[in-house]
Amino acid sequence: MLLSIAYFPPVSYFALIAQASTVYVEACENYQKQSWRNRCRYYAADGPQYLNFPIVHEGTHELPISRIKVDYSTPWIQKTERAIMSAYESSAFFDYYKDDLFAILDSKPETLFELDLRIIRFFLKKTGITADIRFTEEYSPLASGTYGEDYREILHPKRPDTVLRDLGLEKPYFQVFARKYGFVPNLSIMDLLFNEGPSSILYLKTGTSSR
Repeated sequence: MLLSIAYFPPVSYFALIAQASTVYVEACENYQKQSWRNRCRYYAADGPQYLNFPIVHEGTHELPISRIKVDYSTPWIQKTERAIMSAYESSAFFDYYKDDLFAILDSKPETLFELDLRIIRFFLKKTGITADIRFTEEYSPLASGTYGEDYREILHPKRPDTVLRDLGLEKPYFQVFARKYGFVPNLSIMDLLFNEGPSSILYLKTGTSSR
């Protein structure tokens, strides 16, 4: 299975990893804007919203994604942490995870790839997913099959996918603002973890919740 690197990836991203023993993450592609590589979707008090972070644009189109640097010249980390806290401070498990998660942001990893990877590894550990994560050593054309089934362009903010439906995981779990706006599927994995905690793995593998 082949996935792109992603920032606070959607539930479908982790649902795919939970079904696999080995997953390859694309490390050789060029950066693509307006993708999950530096944005995520979460559930705020006024409905689903996006968070993203800026990158240093010098030579962006010529550099592999593993060398794209994060731009820390603006206070986006503080804004991101405040947004996440505002959205999830009343969720059942937020206090259990916030310090370790925010420590990743506060450490200011130099590259997009490093930042995203540390966040992905955090959620893999906290959800209990044990897949072997590897990295591509050269770019492979779309759907070439070199690294197994290719999801690099299937999971995209502007293209709804059927991953959760195909895996039989289109079932609701508890969400803080569901009474106001209804259940919103396939948000960032933080939405699932903050609301379901250790039971997240059950949802990712079977589509069931503890509630």
